[in-house]
Amino acid sequence: YLDARGIGREIAERFLLGYAPAGSDVLVRKLHDTGRSLEAAIRLGLVRERRGGGGHYDLFRARLMFPITDSSGRVVGFGSRSVPGTPSAAGDLPKYLNSPETPLYRKGSHLYGLAVARDAIRRADRVLVVEGYFDVLALAQAGIGHVVAPLGTALTLGQLEVVKRFTRFQVGSD
Repeated sequence: YLDARGIGREIAERFLLGYAPAGSDVLVRKLHDTGRSLEAAIRLGLVRERRGGGGHYDLFRARLMFPITDSSGRVVGFGSRSVPGTPSAAGDLPKYLNSPETPLYRKGSHLYGLAVARDAIRRADRVLVVEGYFDVLALAQAGIGHVVAPLGTALTLGQLEVVKRFTRFQVGSD
């Protein structure tokens, strides 16, 4: 799928792209098998409780995963996209699905690709804000590194304040 979209392995690795397998409880089982906290995964929005108390299920399944990081590169959430032609455990999921807001992740406070782009933003003393994940990836693939995207929302003042730390860009009151 990434090849068809013109995204090479180096860009996929730089942006930490991954894949969540089909199956409604792959992550739930992995957490259980490794003794990791299911409660933490619930708080982080990766796992949800089934209605009626019938166990838990993975939020992300059969999806291309876009880790969302803070400006230091720490993963704080995820964006995802369904992959055409991939069997899904739940065909009713939207094309794009993002982590819910959590104590670590506020979509109006983060920008996709910022940790990867911050040095290029400093060098260029500018930032190019584009619409979405694939726009960032395609421009990075083309050698344009000072690119970020808001996370499924309109660009917020909070996101501009974050970018201001890496440029001489001035956020006005207008």
